Amino acid sequence: MMAQLQQGGPDEKEKTTALKDLLSRIDLDELMKKDEPPLEFPDTLEGFEYIFNEKGQLRHIKTGEPFVFNYREDLHRWNQKRYEALGEIITKYIYELLQNECHLKKVTLPVDAIETEPKSFIFMSEDALVNPDKLLVLIHGNGVVRAGQWARRLIINEDLDSGTQIPYIKRAIEDNGSPEEHAIYVWDHFISQSAAENVFFVAHSYGGLAFVELMIQREAEVKNRVTAVALTDSVHNVWHQEVGKTIREWMRENCCNWVSSSEPLDTSVESMLPDCPRVSAGAAIRRRRSGADEVTFRTGPKLAR
Repeated sequence: MMAQLQQGGPDEKEKTTALKDLLSRIDLDELMKKDEPPLEFPDTLEGFEYIFNEKGQLRHIKTGEPFVFNYREDLHRWNQKRYEALGEIITKYIYELLQNECHLKKVTLPVDAIETEPKSFIFMSEDALVNPDKLLVLIHGNGVVRAGQWARRLIINEDLDSGTQIPYIKRAIEDNGSPEEHAIYVWDHFISQSAAENVFFVAHSYGGLAFVELMIQREAEVKNRVTAVALTDSVHNVWHQEVGKTIREWMRENCCNWVSSSEPLDTSVESMLPDCPRVSAGAAIRRRRSGADEVTFRTGPKLAR
């Protein structure tokens, strides 16, 4: 018995070797392609018959069902390619959200790249390089995920909030700076660059404080461009904000604060602060739009003079 096994040993080894040789000649990819549909897929979400609903969930247009990976049974390779094609479309969709909803700009890298050089890109907010307070940097992982994404699987199977960086970006934008900083930013990048010879401000409540802070930071520019300022129930305070003498003098000549009062419209109202005049917004007007509409446009020309 032992002799027979010993004699049969080499034969078994030869069979195993032959089998390995045969398997090595078989293209497994080709076997998987047998009876497989063409790897041609739509180039839009609508073409795949999917959309992101109001909750940011990927759903089938007709059935409302979540994404189905095994679209065709026993065709794993084809299903995987379909999944990857959908993922590329979603990547482009996320890029559009970053630009249109988050208002980020796409910046090509390297910044000094020549035409034939390989390029990449990042997304950044308009004030990323000028905001003196803070800068948030988000770095995604490797693999198939791209800018704006944490995990493609979560985007497809859960929702946009779970799989993308968009909630972080929106939160950063919302928390990015105070109203005073926002006013200064808008002045620097928009108002100061406008062609208007005469700029008029209407500021309500905390907006008055933001305007005064703008004057403190950009005194010469504001004096040069702003003709008149109509404040309504402004909460600014020239002492707490440490407003200088030259600004207080300018405010007395060019600003007026209409405040809530039972007195008739434009009646002088006593003020403890040495800045702009305070007058009544009128009882009737006070009930509508804080008096800004009629007060400003009826008395604005007089103030401007």
